[in-house]
Amino acid sequence: MAPARIPALALAADLVAVVVFAAIGRVSHAEPDSLLGLLGTAAPFAVGAVAGWVSPWVRGAPAGMLAGVTVVVGSVVVGLLLRFGFTGSLPWTFALVTAVSLAVLMLGWRGVSMLVARLGVAGERRTPRG
Repeated sequence: MAPARIPALALAADLVAVVVFAAIGRVSHAEPDSLLGLLGTAAPFAVGAVAGWVSPWVRGAPAGMLAGVTVVVGSVVVGLLLRFGFTGSLPWTFALVTAVSLAVLMLGWRGVSMLVARLGVAGERRTPRG
């Protein structure tokens, strides 16, 4: 894959992770299944993810684990603060589920990516050169 495309794909993967988190949350709480509702639920955490992307750690190696941790922290902290600002409440259970869910999703795709890259490199070494 062209290295220039990696940051755009990594940002897209992080935003997809936020939307998946919001969709699962809405379904588990039997919220109405409207696109506007989904976007409203995801928006604070998407803003947080984008805030995490301001960090040079993320821009320097967007598919790395340090970038993932940075984006998770941004998503969780900014997202929960915005949610609290709009709703006036922040149950600790919601904060915990948010942190764990976003960490699994955002660090998960990075872990799979690293594994695939490692297996691809190992596979190239085994391939006879002609």
